[in-house]
Amino acid sequence: MAGAGLLTIIIIGLFILANAIRILREYERGVVFRLGRLMGARGPGLILLIPLIDRIVRVSLRVVTMDVPAQDVITRDNVSVKVNAVIYFRVMDANKAIVAVEDYLYATSMISQTTLRSVLGQVELDDLLTNREKINQQLQHIIDDQTEPWGIKVSVVEVKNEDLPENMQRAIARQAEAERERRAKVIHAEGEYQASEKLAAAAGVIGKTPVGIQLRFLSTLAEVATEKNSTIVFPVPIDLFAPFVEKFTKPKGEGK
Repeated sequence: MAGAGLLTIIIIGLFILANAIRILREYERGVVFRLGRLMGARGPGLILLIPLIDRIVRVSLRVVTMDVPAQDVITRDNVSVKVNAVIYFRVMDANKAIVAVEDYLYATSMISQTTLRSVLGQVELDDLLTNREKINQQLQHIIDDQTEPWGIKVSVVEVKNEDLPENMQRAIARQAEAERERRAKVIHAEGEYQASEKLAAAAGVIGKTPVGIQLRFLSTLAEVATEKNSTIVFPVPIDLFAPFVEKFTKPKGEGK
């Protein structure tokens, strides 16, 4: 009987010890309730509890990465698009995260989904595709304000993908192709304009000296002569023969 009693005492002691000691990691906090009353967050390290009276809820303070499921959004210009996102947040106040909201993970996910639909419904498709950084900051600010009473800090919100309808994808592809053609035409026109300016300047310089025209003509002949052509038809400027014409058209005795 004495041995059985001692064994019972040892078992009860081990049970009490197991329920009185908790060890929390560096990134964990334990929210302690004593007979239902909040006693505050404790940890990390060794935590001593009163068995059967204290209850502890563990809370992780690490950054949580949460996917926001794809949402059907109608943009401001009436384009239907599916958009998903990712949100990064962490618990800043363990007491609020447990007492102020039933399930802070689920609540943060729901508020992220509704905010995503609300914000993207107020922007046009072009802004959604080009001004993503601005939209991300707007989403982060709104979600962080709504989760702050729960002790949650939202640090980053990123829109990941936009699933556009097939007809809209074709329209965007045609728009991008037209934009590339426009840029090509503008660049070609600018090149032609710059070339015409250079040619006009060169013509002005050469036109001031008749010898310059002759030298340019001879240089062009030398360039053409390098080509392996059997027949070359090249216009000869009449200015090259002007000295000879003047010499033979002068009246006799005038050049003396």
